[in-house]
Amino acid sequence: MDGEASPKRSPLDDAHRRMGARMAPFAGWEMPLQFAGVVEEHNAVRQRAGVFDVSHMGRLFVSGSDAAALLRKALTYNVHRLPDSQGHYALLCREDGGIIDDVFVYRMEEGRFLVVDNAANAERDRDHIAALVEPGMDVRVEDRQAGTAMIAIQGPESPRILSEALSAALVERLPRHGCAEFELSGAKAFIAQSGYTGENGYEMVMGPDQGRALWEDLIGSGVQPCGLVARDALRLEAALHLYGNDIDTGTNPFEAGLGWVVDLDDEPFVGKEALLRAKREGVRRQLACLKAMGKGIMRADCPILHRGQTVGRVTSGGFSPALGVSIGMGYLPPALAVEGTALEIDVRGKLLPAEVVRRPFYKRPL
Repeated sequence: MDGEASPKRSPLDDAHRRMGARMAPFAGWEMPLQFAGVVEEHNAVRQRAGVFDVSHMGRLFVSGSDAAALLRKALTYNVHRLPDSQGHYALLCREDGGIIDDVFVYRMEEGRFLVVDNAANAERDRDHIAALVEPGMDVRVEDRQAGTAMIAIQGPESPRILSEALSAALVERLPRHGCAEFELSGAKAFIAQSGYTGENGYEMVMGPDQGRALWEDLIGSGVQPCGLVARDALRLEAALHLYGNDIDTGTNPFEAGLGWVVDLDDEPFVGKEALLRAKREGVRRQLACLKAMGKGIMRADCPILHRGQTVGRVTSGGFSPALGVSIGMGYLPPALAVEGTALEIDVRGKLLPAEVVRRPFYKRPL
């Protein structure tokens, strides 16, 4: 259509097309949906390792002596508590407590931070944080999404594979959510022990050339390339929130089960007063995990019924390759959002029996 902007493309776009990836628009980008197939990619991650191009994710580098002060104003989590070389999940909220986005914030050495956010919200998040900079603050907010690549390797064999591809010492010293900068092909790169699949894994940010070379190295060593469809199935099994489905500006952290990333201490941040009220008043709905007890696939927006009455809607849903049944999440009245509650999901006019189960659906073996 005339006037529409062309979708952005990852630095790895040519490599994906050479491999025959099924490409599709996603959050303003054209990204690979799948390579070998969803189940094969999913199983590779659960059993061995898979590699994802996540260059569509936002990457904000925040530096300066007031970087921590700025991010304390912007985020629900108090980054002053975050030690060097460590990351933490956090939220950006509006003044009314609604969730603007969920992010991961990493504190690098010398008081520098990396904020990784969702592709669809990257520009909005950047502008929201930049607008909180006060006159005289020593802080710089740099959007490096366009000039870098981001790769995630996930799965039980990912530590061994990365130790061989990069440096065993580098990989082995990273604790859960730990991060570090390192040299890759003569340029600085970033690595964190994190991911969006429920498996052990790593996410790396680097220059486009370094990203293309690392991608080819990993594929050449036998790692399965994976697309966004498998990534969504994996994150759903881990009961990880998807912005725009399970959380949005109409959701507060407490009803989404995210009160653990809200630091209601003495320091102010955007949305604090509203969140204090929300915590004091309690929630009227809670996000619950739903498991089908029969054949059928629940999808987002399917009505959830209890004793014939609609009590909510599925926010995320699909088939779980690991469990062999359909799973999903949705908001329910607190009295119903308890393990064992029997429900029904309206799937195109057919009622699918379901049950509230404990979060997460899948947990990797120790």
